[in-house]
Amino acid sequence: MSEIIKTDICVIGGGSGGLSVAAGASQMGADVVLVEKDKMGGDCLNYGCVPSKALLAAGHAAQAVRDAGAFGIDVTLNGITHQAVHDHVKGVIAGIEPHDSVARFEGLGVRVLKGAAVFTSPQEIEVDGTRVQAKRFVIATGSRAMIPPIEGLTETPFYTNETIFDLTDTPQHLIVIGGGPIGIELAQAHRHLGAEVSVLEMASIMPKDDPELVDIVRLRLQSEGVNLHEGVKVVSVEKSSEGVSVTIDRDGAEEVITGSHLLIATGRQVNVDGMALKAAQVGFDDRGIKVDGRLRTTNKKIFAIGDVAGGFQFTHKAGYDAGVVIKNALFKLPAKADYSALPWVTYCAPELASVGLNEEAARKAHGEIRILRWPFSENDRARAERVTDGLIKVITTPKGKILGAAIVGAHAGELIGVWTLAITKKLKIGDMASMIAPYPTLGEVSKRAAGSFFTPSLFSEKTKKLVRFLLKFG
Repeated sequence: MSEIIKTDICVIGGGSGGLSVAAGASQMGADVVLVEKDKMGGDCLNYGCVPSKALLAAGHAAQAVRDAGAFGIDVTLNGITHQAVHDHVKGVIAGIEPHDSVARFEGLGVRVLKGAAVFTSPQEIEVDGTRVQAKRFVIATGSRAMIPPIEGLTETPFYTNETIFDLTDTPQHLIVIGGGPIGIELAQAHRHLGAEVSVLEMASIMPKDDPELVDIVRLRLQSEGVNLHEGVKVVSVEKSSEGVSVTIDRDGAEEVITGSHLLIATGRQVNVDGMALKAAQVGFDDRGIKVDGRLRTTNKKIFAIGDVAGGFQFTHKAGYDAGVVIKNALFKLPAKADYSALPWVTYCAPELASVGLNEEAARKAHGEIRILRWPFSENDRARAERVTDGLIKVITTPKGKILGAAIVGAHAGELIGVWTLAITKKLKIGDMASMIAPYPTLGEVSKRAAGSFFTPSLFSEKTKKLVRFLLKFG
């Protein structure tokens, strides 16, 4: 007879979202079982956010040496030891691993099962012979790199974000298929670390971001020597004497690009295979598991969160989802997910961060809008640190309701936080303009952009007449 475990909540997937539910629920008094078939910490810790940011940090450090002459610093970059860079990346992962480990979660009272979960009924799963019956299930299985159906790809060596961080030598020429956030981050990181890099994108790079701000990123990448091939179709790939050859179609004409290594960064595919979701009466498609506003699946006793639930695919979104599920599953509150103030960041240099509606979406939803801009070149701190390639762009209604904000520039990911708070708390642009920002900081760009909302009326002829009239009285 197989063992039967009866529990309050069973979480399937030990990535950021699943771990947040398991830790929170257990510490709040629920009996929790966590199932993970691979590495604890999921994609974010092992193959995504953590290693990519560690690699970017190494690349930025190398680039800082190259750019030091602008500050009067005479220094030469003598070389890069990619094995040491590799060790740095793995060391960062190792430093975080204990926080996501089986031992830590067992210490929190969570029972951890290693293996693949398969639903045998709407209320039960089986994990390597062990049956788990739960009052509520939470599916948090995440996503993986999508492998496109390119001719010759199955016969050609290639990397994804799950394998690229195992390289211990700098690629001579890295060809990246895909110009989204993952492709652009890894392209620039490897370029900073000395590789020749070519990016192949069928549309334009970073297509989900504001084109005006993407232009600033594009110019930086090109100035650093990244070869951007936009608006091209990848026809085929094959192994060659140099490593790999990629045939592309550009406006009906074919050309071949050769390189030493190939990275596939063409998007993500949700992990729904092998769980027998039909047995659980859980609806799903290629985009993910179908959920309602409370993140319940078509089986109301089963929730889905993070990447596998479709929509935005960010670690912080999965963490937010975890809070929604805990409110519903533990406290029986009809909490609903609200992504109107969900920020996202691409951590290239300069960084590009956004929250809320962009210009196109705002016009479609509200018709008349106000667009506020402030360039980093008008910021004293940016000038002092020579990071003037940047722009903040804020979208409001004519009456000052903040609809969205986007920032491209140094530390944009940190700067977007205040706009996320503003949208979350439904602040008006006047609240942002009245904020006292310390001088000199990059944060002043937010105050300046907000203040520009009032410039037309504040310095109008009507205001001048009023001031002159009032001054007549002493």
